[in-house]
Amino acid sequence: MQEEFVTKVKAELNNILDYWQKNAPDTEHGGFLGRIDHFGKTIPESPKGIILNTRILWAFSAASNYFADDRYKSECERAYSYVMNHFKDTSQGGVFWELDYLGNPVNRRKQVYAQAFTIYALAEYYKYGGQQEVLSWAMELFQLVETHALDLNLEGYIEAFAENWDAIEDMRLSEKDLNAPKTMNTHLHILEAYTTLYEVKSDIEVGKALENLIHLFLEKFASKNNHFKLFLSNDWKNLSSEASYGHDIEAVWLLVIAARTLKNVNLTQKTEALAVKVADIFIKEALDDDFGVFNAIDLKTGKLDADKHWWPPAEAIVGLLYVSKITKDKRYTSFAKKLWRFIDDTIIDHDKGEWFFRVNRQGVPYTDENKLGPWKCPYHNSRACMEIIKLLD
Repeated sequence: MQEEFVTKVKAELNNILDYWQKNAPDTEHGGFLGRIDHFGKTIPESPKGIILNTRILWAFSAASNYFADDRYKSECERAYSYVMNHFKDTSQGGVFWELDYLGNPVNRRKQVYAQAFTIYALAEYYKYGGQQEVLSWAMELFQLVETHALDLNLEGYIEAFAENWDAIEDMRLSEKDLNAPKTMNTHLHILEAYTTLYEVKSDIEVGKALENLIHLFLEKFASKNNHFKLFLSNDWKNLSSEASYGHDIEAVWLLVIAARTLKNVNLTQKTEALAVKVADIFIKEALDDDFGVFNAIDLKTGKLDADKHWWPPAEAIVGLLYVSKITKDKRYTSFAKKLWRFIDDTIIDHDKGEWFFRVNRQGVPYTDENKLGPWKCPYHNSRACMEIIKLLD
């Protein structure tokens, strides 16, 4: 049963990477396309977002490191050169949020989430290619985030800034987010970025920042009900009663890896204990009868967002497998396999390739969502496949 599971995941990893290798490059204007719709149609002249482009760089770099060969070398080089030549702000530092289809900046704001994801991608690419300029840029971005975004008085990182790193009023990552100065989501992606950066360069400053981030998750973001607070004020007041099931289960395994990367025994024990608690609540609350993952719930009103997006079950499988290793309890592995069955049956588009962005509670895909877009990238699903194989094979 486990061998069959791993075999299917290996095949799907290749399917995902093949899809992006064949469909994503923008052969006319350089880099990668800005949008492919649900039906597989390229939407011309779509803007190009930094998150899509850095996640493509991360995915092909991570795959290159996983396979330990050069099969995706050209994709890595295409992604890196495009991010460096078009998204990099050579005047004010950092990366822009969005370009037009020709590669000209149209939204120059400095979203800290985007700086973090660029660090994450660069560190993974450096792990593959070993170019010093790649690591140097990653460290430059680290210093920018620490200089401009770190709240020296109250800790944590401010969400967003203007092009010149001045304060701005509207800091939202997307229209569906609250306008909060500190968010769990951005801190989570700084955490994963700093983890990989510390892995490739054991810099004392990076290690200290990473340790502080773990403490923030344990002391500020984690709630008594074993969810994570999503939107907070500067002085850490909770601004929302929403819990995001995907972010809950993604956070715990990334926290465990961060603590282990630091070789901090105390923090490893604490993050592992939290992972078990969050996983148990996740199994109790987040899973539908078909083992799809509900998107979110308002903990105050009980209102459930029962849509099932592509990425939460992928992150959940990884989180549950980590908890299975921690506890030596195969029950978590059993749930992970059932989640994969849901992905295989409902989320993977076996006809046109890649995964549906989201389906409703009955498993019917939303046709107005993207296959490739600002948020629809090869990162969650390819990463999950690689992690599953490493954990089980």
